[in-house]
Amino acid sequence: MTDIILSAQGLVRRFTARKPLFGTPSVVQAVSDVTLDVRRGETLAIVGESGCGKSTLARLLTRLLAPSEGAVVYDGRDIASLSDTEMRTLRRDMQFIFQDPFSSLNPRMTVGALIEEPLRIHRMGSAPERRAKVADLLRKVGLRPEHADRFPHEFSGGQRQRIGIARALATGPRIVVGDEPVSALDVSIQAQVVNILEDLKEELGLTLVIIAHDLAVIRHISDRVAVMYLGEIVELGDAAALFEKPAHPYTETLLSAIPIPATGARKARSLVDGDPPNPISPPPGCRFHTRCPYAQARCRSERPGLRTLAPDRQVACHFAEDLSLAGVDATMAARPAAAERRFAVYSNARANMTGAETNKTKLPTEE
Repeated sequence: MTDIILSAQGLVRRFTARKPLFGTPSVVQAVSDVTLDVRRGETLAIVGESGCGKSTLARLLTRLLAPSEGAVVYDGRDIASLSDTEMRTLRRDMQFIFQDPFSSLNPRMTVGALIEEPLRIHRMGSAPERRAKVADLLRKVGLRPEHADRFPHEFSGGQRQRIGIARALATGPRIVVGDEPVSALDVSIQAQVVNILEDLKEELGLTLVIIAHDLAVIRHISDRVAVMYLGEIVELGDAAALFEKPAHPYTETLLSAIPIPATGARKARSLVDGDPPNPISPPPGCRFHTRCPYAQARCRSERPGLRTLAPDRQVACHFAEDLSLAGVDATMAARPAAAERRFAVYSNARANMTGAETNKTKLPTEE
């Protein structure tokens, strides 16, 4: 039996808009009946377009937000029902990396104080032990121990995100959730940060949940992928299989949007019409039917549940078995050189880092 470390069960999160002068306030259901298991030691990616509920789901998984309905089970305990005192103890095991490295670090605190703060809050170690731990964490993320005396404004965006990673690792967590941890960074710096996360996952035995919309990052780092649309998970499965052969039309649409950097490499795209529906009043039936080129009458009236299609594939589509959808790997197979260039930036960044492995004091392109 697969070892499950974290499980979301029927999660729902509603937000109520400000009450208007006349009438009743609107309610947005940002996450709608999401059930999801996270396996110990894996990297699970959650993808989808902006506004689909990815970040809300990430915060629900770590109890930064309380669910309106449902449960989040960590090692057999429903953390959604725990008191603040009980949850504080579990915070050591569950940490969060925020999206924006410029606003997530207190500008009035030194880097050392920022990284040490979780250790002080949880009363972990003496002052000398904490200082030694901070120096070790800085080395792990490719910075120098003397950087502990500097302030966040003295660092680049990539370096700040590494500081955020070091802070998240301070308490020795078992699960780290990253809310688009590289989306605010340049591509070359993204590659370095992604590789740092991969190395630390292997070294420390972490379980990672990564929220992202860059499918190149996802293809490189993830073991499994969950695809979200309008608050629901519409497909979940092994990353390689999902990229090769998607089972949901929305997944095909996302994969078709990946650019190929080669002359004449413009490929046929699975374009959808219109914008996503208003989450205040989602459409009946399948929520994607208003934009789906394969929609039929049943899709407009009957909501599809997430069902098992194969041993490691779940999909919320009535006609998944009947569709033949295009995967990104099949499209790129005709242009292997272009495909190699598209995803090579991460491998190249790792190769450039090899000279710093024995003494991680400075990584390429960083001061």
